[in-house]
Amino acid sequence: MAELKQQLRNDMTAAMKARDKVRLRTLRMVLTAISEAEVSGNATVELTDEQVRDVLINQAKRRREAEQEFRTAGRDELADAEQEEAAVLADYLPQPLTEAELAELVAAAIAETGAKELGPRGMGPVMGKLTPQTKGRADGKAVAAEVKRQLSA
Repeated sequence: MAELKQQLRNDMTAAMKARDKVRLRTLRMVLTAISEAEVSGNATVELTDEQVRDVLINQAKRRREAEQEFRTAGRDELADAEQEEAAVLADYLPQPLTEAELAELVAAAIAETGAKELGPRGMGPVMGKLTPQTKGRADGKAVAAEVKRQLSA
């Protein structure tokens, strides 16, 4: 069993014992999403830690998007619940990149791919290089914006 999945199960048990409803609800939801991902193909497959992390990233993104939608609709109580769930998921995700770290990674990728000469057309190779490095640590829109900024400068 994947180490991260086992940690999620152990933390769910601890949340049950502590009667932490938010953490329990969130961990149940994530473990259900992991189980669905495991049985989604023709055969049941055990997910690796990397694949479990991908499920966590996806679920955290859903929570952030739902929170924004609820706030826009004036449903603050539901938005607060989504925010609490996102905070629980953040405990299991890699540390987010700061703006300075992101700018440094983008500059290195641009130099490595030689995309500076291509201008805006060089965005594809740079994004291809950056995506694995920033996955789960920075929003794709923020990465793309930084790449565009540095390529146009």
